[in-house]
Amino acid sequence: MALRNIIQEPSEQLRKISRPVKEITPRIEILLDDLAETMKAADGVGLAAPQVGVLRRAVVIDIGDEHGLIELINPVITFREGEQKGEEGCLSCGSRRGVVTRPMKVTVVAKNRKGMEVTYDAEGLLARAMCHEIDHLDGHLFIDVMEEELFDDDEEVLDGEIADDEE
Repeated sequence: MALRNIIQEPSEQLRKISRPVKEITPRIEILLDDLAETMKAADGVGLAAPQVGVLRRAVVIDIGDEHGLIELINPVITFREGEQKGEEGCLSCGSRRGVVTRPMKVTVVAKNRKGMEVTYDAEGLLARAMCHEIDHLDGHLFIDVMEEELFDDDEEVLDGEIADDEE
């Protein structure tokens, strides 16, 4: 495993559409390992292959819950329900933070590193993280859909909602 450099916005590399993974090879397994190591070293909750310069549809997510590390190859969101508004940041966007509306619940179908199809019914923070990382695979960043940029002196977004005095 190796730490990889995280590409920073405004790099055009982040705006490119990633190609599907056709076959899970040792190189893809190394990519997944490197993504996980790089994400953890950067204190992130998710990282997509394009963020380290690899235009393949692969992401890793770890929000620190019972799911542990989630590896998704060729993920597709097949169901969305509800709405949640909350704070997001991105390892490719420096210290920028903003308010983004995402689905409250999603179903994601993908392959795991063994090539088996997996399905995740996610809600809350996990749904948010999955949507955020899958967006990277299509060249989209959270700043594209950010409703409001937050700064250090702004009120924090609490429990997925904007503080009452900010609404």
